Amino acid sequence: MADMKQNLTCRQALAAAFQALSEEAVKAGWSEGDVALALAELAEEQVIEVTAKIITEGSIHPQFAASGRSS
Repeated sequence: MADMKQNLTCRQALAAAFQALSEEAVKAGWSEGDVALALAELAEEQVIEVTAKIITEGSIHPQFAASGRSS
């Protein structure tokens, strides 16, 4: 349950900046649909990168991955 609460807190902290970024992109001339798709694709790429990093670090240094340290 702690992870769900932490995720919600993180989402709340990022929401205003995310909305502002979206609005600025629309003001710059991009359609709302294009902006939403681009942001979703960027988010997906970030998830893939973070997941790969966790997997890689876990396979190289499992004792550190468990404790959250990278070296």
